[in-house]
Amino acid sequence: MAEGVYRGPLEQVNECCWRIPQGYKPGMRVDGLIFASEKMIEEIKADQAPEQVANVAFLPGIQHASLAMPDIHWGYGFPIGGVCATDPAEGGVISPGGVGYDINCGVRLMRTDLFYQDVKPHLQQLMDLLFSQIPAGTGRGGKYRYSPKELRKLMTDGVGYLRDRDLATEGDVEHTEAGGCLRDAEPQYVSPRALERGADQCGTLGSGNHFVEVQVVEAIFDDRAAHVMGLEKDMLCVMIHSGSRGLGYQVCDDSLKKLRGVPEKYGIHLPDRQLACAPLDSREGQQYLGAMCAAANFAWCNRQLLMWQARESLAAVFGRSWQQLRMNLVYDVAHNIAKFERHTIGGRDRQVWVHRKGATRAFPADHPETPSAYKQIGQPVIIPGDMGRASWVLVGQAGSMEQTFGTCCHGAGRRMSRTAAIQHAQGRRIDQELAAQGVIARARSWRGLAEEQPAAYKDVNLVVDVVHRANLASKVARLRPIGVVKG
Repeated sequence: MAEGVYRGPLEQVNECCWRIPQGYKPGMRVDGLIFASEKMIEEIKADQAPEQVANVAFLPGIQHASLAMPDIHWGYGFPIGGVCATDPAEGGVISPGGVGYDINCGVRLMRTDLFYQDVKPHLQQLMDLLFSQIPAGTGRGGKYRYSPKELRKLMTDGVGYLRDRDLATEGDVEHTEAGGCLRDAEPQYVSPRALERGADQCGTLGSGNHFVEVQVVEAIFDDRAAHVMGLEKDMLCVMIHSGSRGLGYQVCDDSLKKLRGVPEKYGIHLPDRQLACAPLDSREGQQYLGAMCAAANFAWCNRQLLMWQARESLAAVFGRSWQQLRMNLVYDVAHNIAKFERHTIGGRDRQVWVHRKGATRAFPADHPETPSAYKQIGQPVIIPGDMGRASWVLVGQAGSMEQTFGTCCHGAGRRMSRTAAIQHAQGRRIDQELAAQGVIARARSWRGLAEEQPAAYKDVNLVVDVVHRANLASKVARLRPIGVVKG
């Protein structure tokens, strides 16, 4: 976390929203808006993340406001939980800091026809198999290997590439945000080093906050929406959280080096060099956009292959095919991405680039990009919590389109840095503490569990309450963890 308490202005707009006025800093083009409860706002002010919200407001072409979700915390350039839309017709820019190093880090949820009573006697065996079969840990490769030529094709076609190779179904494609493919991908802008790092990492979990989690539906809050998604109380689900691995990190790192000095070239003055950016219609902007979209497509394929391996593991443990177990994808959402979307701004229909950095798309019912299966209820919104508490399924609401460019929170949000979490865990066995709570944890290292201990995160229930009350997304189901695989 960044040191220092935020001491700038924060004006309460309503019970769920706080304003940093445009006049706070000369050069801000719009207000900053932070969605949070009164209880949460004091903790949010404990680091400099609100200052980053104000800094994002300097970006050329920014529309409406610099936004932050209730899981906000300090990040690179943008805060985690930061959202902004830029209009290329008004000199709008694209910024790698508004996407993040782990391009298209995201989460997907798979339901099954298994229930807790079916799984409980086999849970230890299931977690051991998932841990042995799913590659996890820093730099670890897996069984799927791709040549540079194959990777470029994969990054162009996204999950459709795997569907054509019988590693994804049409239903998997339909239930993935954007169909698992951004059409602006230009793999020629992805460096040889990035291709080298990604060669054997598609279908691997990685480390940090990434996980494969076995969960049980603990409570239903919207019977109709849960029925449409195929969710029932006590049903077993599998949630997967990962991103673009070393390939995406390298794309971001390469892009930031290329963008040094670019803002000055175009007369852009910024308060933080980590907000390095380029006009969307510039050569530099188009190159980053093409590489970012290619890495995003890689990430969707990564989560698809992780799900495929999870399907194989559950099928092996329960002696039935994954199709017989009805292990169907509910939905997959991106957390770190920039997308060209149509929004109504100031009463006018506009095409803007929406940066979501640690934030989830939350489109409502009847939105053109909401999958046909969910047209009547809204797009599923998948919100992971921490290993010891809960995760949530919501659906997007009309209020998100009016207030946040169709966006809500993406998780619980960190309240401790990784360094602080490790210090907090000294002399403790996090795996044993989780076991006492009924959660079987498998990890490659003590450090991996220490960094991600429940105490390191805000209470996801409080975060979800804010987006629910703000009408950004509404509660459908709460899921409790019973087993987790970490890097």
